[in-house]
Amino acid sequence: MRPLRLIFPFLLLLWGNVLSAQVIDVNTVTRPPFSMIENGRETGFSIELMREIAERLDWELQIHRKEAFAEMLNGVQLAEVDMAAANISITAAREAVMDFSLPVFESGLQIMVQADDIREPSLMNALLSWDLALAIGLAFLLLLVGGMFMWAVERRAQPYFDRPLKEAWFPSFWWALNLVVNGGFEERVPRTPIGRMFGVLLVLSSLFIVSIFVAKITAVMTVEAISGSVSSVNDLYGKRTGTIEGSTAAGFLQRRDLDYYGYDDLDQLLRAFESGEVRAVVFDAPVLNYYVKHGGQEFGRTIGQVFLREYYGFVFPQGSPLTEQVNHTLLTMQEDGSYDAIYRDWFGRKH
Repeated sequence: MRPLRLIFPFLLLLWGNVLSAQVIDVNTVTRPPFSMIENGRETGFSIELMREIAERLDWELQIHRKEAFAEMLNGVQLAEVDMAAANISITAAREAVMDFSLPVFESGLQIMVQADDIREPSLMNALLSWDLALAIGLAFLLLLVGGMFMWAVERRAQPYFDRPLKEAWFPSFWWALNLVVNGGFEERVPRTPIGRMFGVLLVLSSLFIVSIFVAKITAVMTVEAISGSVSSVNDLYGKRTGTIEGSTAAGFLQRRDLDYYGYDDLDQLLRAFESGEVRAVVFDAPVLNYYVKHGGQEFGRTIGQVFLREYYGFVFPQGSPLTEQVNHTLLTMQEDGSYDAIYRDWFGRKH
């Protein structure tokens, strides 16, 4: 009987600990770097953040990985699980049927295009472009016309212009070119009133001509940098664009009347992109950037700035008492620095 008396309190303590750990069912979906399986372990920013919260609240997490984003949210809406964690955007439509935690991540949308639709800007390509050639040709023509006009009004007053027509075209052009670039020749100052007025006009206009020429080279090089002609959302009209059906990106494209190919999950979307079925993808910026940095660089690159800023949060069934507990723990973690530590592990320092 004595051994039983010693063991019985230990069993009660163990049973009490088991009872005290509340089991929380969590739906999720594969969305690197927020939720994924790595080396056979459930991980990701949202999962690790939820683990820290669960440890502080003495919860035991049971993670249920779903195939589709909609399936994950439906389980929460129907109260089949206690919550969901991934890259879940906080929206008014979702808030109407579910409860959200405080924001846990600031995100937004971005565009990813095929790698072969982007090339680095080339000075040679810019110099050989038709646009720049047209600009240079027009500038030379204006200088030639200006020089010949000066010859017409100055040939009897300025010895430099005292030449027959067939010999005057190049010296006149050379005079106009030097006037625009260097300010002219001191010993060849126009002597007639019209010539002097025209010379002053050429000098003043040279400031604008040089500025326009430099701006033209810069503009041509910028255009050359994007051969696929996709640099913003406005360039997506008529392009084979893909996203995930039911996502905030899909809603954005619909509001902009942009046709797109909708896919059920991220794997399908990325396979379609890698095969060339779609030439551009609009989706959550951190997800696309993670894909590019972890093996996707040979297929695509993200371009432009992040747009349509949004926030991610954990989601719960309406009226769930867990929402307030998670929110209080999140605030505590933000105050003691543990939230920032988890953030840095996955994304580095905040900019």
